[in-house]
Amino acid sequence: MFPIVETRQLAPDVRLFRILAPRIARKREPGQFVIVRLHTDGERIPLTLADSDREAGTITLIVQGIGKTTKLMNSLGAGDAILDVAGPLGRASEVEKFGTVAVLGGGVGTAIAYPTAVAFKQAGNEVLTVLAGRTRELVILEDELRAVSDELVVTTDDGSYGRKGLVVDPLAEWLAAGRKIDRVLAIGPVPMMRAVAETTRPYGVPTIVSLNSIMVDGTGMCGGCRVVIDGKSQFACVDGPEFDAHRVDFAVLSQRNAMYRDAERASLGTFLADPEAELEKVRHSCHLLEAADRLPRDSDRAEVTR
Repeated sequence: MFPIVETRQLAPDVRLFRILAPRIARKREPGQFVIVRLHTDGERIPLTLADSDREAGTITLIVQGIGKTTKLMNSLGAGDAILDVAGPLGRASEVEKFGTVAVLGGGVGTAIAYPTAVAFKQAGNEVLTVLAGRTRELVILEDELRAVSDELVVTTDDGSYGRKGLVVDPLAEWLAAGRKIDRVLAIGPVPMMRAVAETTRPYGVPTIVSLNSIMVDGTGMCGGCRVVIDGKSQFACVDGPEFDAHRVDFAVLSQRNAMYRDAERASLGTFLADPEAELEKVRHSCHLLEAADRLPRDSDRAEVTR
């Protein structure tokens, strides 16, 4: 059982959670993720580790409420608890002194890009950052990323904040102007990452994306997160989640992510009709574990019988 110690609203339907998980906090590296299950009947969902505090023993997750489980999680608050948090999982980001690195975060993908941007800066790189959202309200972590960026540009689809346009626009201008960029990290919706890959491909700039494929167990056993890289199947949970963007088959990724769309809509509809029933499952699971923790262990029983 993993207690929630803090929640904070970052944007409409986007919440930050600090969760007590000391073992994960000690081992977390940029680019890794956890698998979360909210109650005994709940589905397992992958969430990227946005940050951790080793001394406090907490990890930070940022959740966009778009489906049943993410909306359920976003209805929890400090004092509630999560049944299972497994991790850290996945390969850590490759971080070294590349030179100039461009970090592009689209929507909640910014939360995934943030810890790696921090690591790039700590490794001595010049960091150029582009943050994007459909509207001003959906631009997150601007202050945090500005603190580790040598240059930061904000874009919004509707022009309500920063530049009107797409996240890829500043990158395209930098490259067209001959600005030297040694590496690009892009994380966001699949179409956005695909557009970044096609922008950097003619210039031969190494480009990394973090693939948000469907995951179940997070250990490579179920095969649910299969992606196609250079025409070969790999598993995002153990071979990734970060891959060379120029080798990713984004068409296959889009198709696989849409496989369960109808079932996901039906499940979300059921949840929205009676969210309290799912909340009660979360709290019931945690109460059972609390009761189990109070039971005497075998060693305690032996002590009593002596």
